[in-house]
Amino acid sequence: MPLERSAVRTSIAVLVGGITVVLDSTIVSVALHELAGDLHAGVATIQWVSTAYLLALGVVIPVVGWLQSRLGTKRLWLVALTVFLMGSVLCALAWNASSLIAFRVVQGAGGGLMMPLMTTMVMQAARPADRVRLMSVVALPAAVGPILGPVIGGLILGAGDWRWLFLVNVPLCLTGLLLAWRLIPADEPGRRIRLDAVGLALLSPALVALLWGLSNVSGGGGFARADVLVPMIGGALLLLVFVLRALRRPGEALVDLDVLRSRPTWAATALMFLSGASLYGAMLLLPLYWQEVRGTDALGAGLLLIPQGVGSLLSRSVAARLLDRISVRRVSILGFVLVGAATVPFAFAGPGTALWTLMVALFVRGLGLGLVMIPLMTVAFQGLEREQVPHASIVTRIAQQIGGSAGVALLAVILATTSFGTAFWWTVGFTAVAVLLSFVLPGREQPSPVVAPEATPVAVGPSHP
Repeated sequence: MPLERSAVRTSIAVLVGGITVVLDSTIVSVALHELAGDLHAGVATIQWVSTAYLLALGVVIPVVGWLQSRLGTKRLWLVALTVFLMGSVLCALAWNASSLIAFRVVQGAGGGLMMPLMTTMVMQAARPADRVRLMSVVALPAAVGPILGPVIGGLILGAGDWRWLFLVNVPLCLTGLLLAWRLIPADEPGRRIRLDAVGLALLSPALVALLWGLSNVSGGGGFARADVLVPMIGGALLLLVFVLRALRRPGEALVDLDVLRSRPTWAATALMFLSGASLYGAMLLLPLYWQEVRGTDALGAGLLLIPQGVGSLLSRSVAARLLDRISVRRVSILGFVLVGAATVPFAFAGPGTALWTLMVALFVRGLGLGLVMIPLMTVAFQGLEREQVPHASIVTRIAQQIGGSAGVALLAVILATTSFGTAFWWTVGFTAVAVLLSFVLPGREQPSPVVAPEATPVAVGPSHP
């Protein structure tokens, strides 16, 4: 059956606009040394270029569902992409570290709106039969963005000034805006809904505190530092209060946690947490391994990660075909097994390990990551009603964001106190837990009403603010 034209058009617009956001979450990571020198700032200060972006994502993600109900899907996407574009231009014009950090907040606010909205738009526009094929396209930025980001960043720094790390977003954003205006179907906002202000005052600070605490772990003292423990404990308490309050207010909370009553949704959410820890945690270890153990520079380390990106890219179509033949559960298990098995060689690697062995391992690891991403991003919405889609998208995005930060923080502490081998074994452990949890996923996909196509996409329903 051919793909529905409106869903394909929406997916193309989302892909072009959204890939900039995913790339930007990691593309700057290789430039911190250059930024510190050019802007005459210390490492502790320049680290906020990445941290501020991450915290801005945490602030705005919870309000995506409410904003979608107020503005409509298309308008919100255009606004978010415009904000991200403005933030990118301002970052390129930054004159010191403080201005760059402030402009990264603007950029992160636009990106935080776009990340959960990407999945929501496609899932609401597609027919059940088209979900996997379209998600294999939309999942592309999420699968290869974190891997290719450092590579692209290294290439840009090798050829020019750090400001091009942000200017490279401009043509992509402008193209994305044009495609969104032309291809995404117009829709009207839903009924005006009161914002759950108390929920927002609990959830956004909770996410910011957790992400801030986790981002401070890499400093001396690890988890024992006050600037780690205090925000993490405070964030955890705020999150607990939000969850308890949301469970007592079904249909009225900022994020409807009733979506987690669905087994596929909560299992996929937990696995997104673990996949975030495995993906982003390894993206801390791998460049450092190439630089500190093998003696390569930042550009060389980025180029050596290309096989992992190629594997993720190739497995996109493989995952779609596998999901047509076997269950989500088996594809997820296969993907995590490949990720874990391909990480093992790095646990034994040293300065003299054959390069081709590690290149093959990275390629296989990329295959596994690509296989995992698509089924998880698809099954998370299985069995949900259309108006629940934005809430499930927000929950899974938050899980992946916190999982990634937790993985980076934990592995940074392990690396500082032990060795690369031990840190890579912990990464293998993340994937082993994910393999076990994958058995909870559905054995066979059941028909879902979530993506029933309509002439005009509907935003969040009146009972879901």
